[in-house]
Amino acid sequence: MSRTVLTIDDSRTMREMLRATLSSQGFIVVQAEDGAHGIEVLEGMEVEPDVIITDINMPRKDGFQFIEEVRVDPRRRAIPILVLTTESDAEKKQRARTAGATGWIVKPFDPVKLVDAINRVAA
Repeated sequence: MSRTVLTIDDSRTMREMLRATLSSQGFIVVQAEDGAHGIEVLEGMEVEPDVIITDINMPRKDGFQFIEEVRVDPRRRAIPILVLTTESDAEKKQRARTAGATGWIVKPFDPVKLVDAINRVAA
């Protein structure tokens, strides 16, 4: 069975790179343009995603706010959330962990490592 991944990034280019990479590996990819849109998309999904990948720096609702909002919902506490960002600051990594992030990947991403990380956290 295919795994579903919700990707959230305000960059159209990054969303397309994620879609192309993950679709080619058999993942079902659902996309959102920022954290606020990510919550809307998540609410509208019939089946919970197996993994969520979110950027941090986005308009309307950033990645930290998105993660915190997802983690408040008891139904979604166990969904792995990977942060995919240009940020590498230890303080921001800790803030993401505190919010409920499962892992942290720095852009630009290595497609093989990204797929490995998704498979690892979704197992």
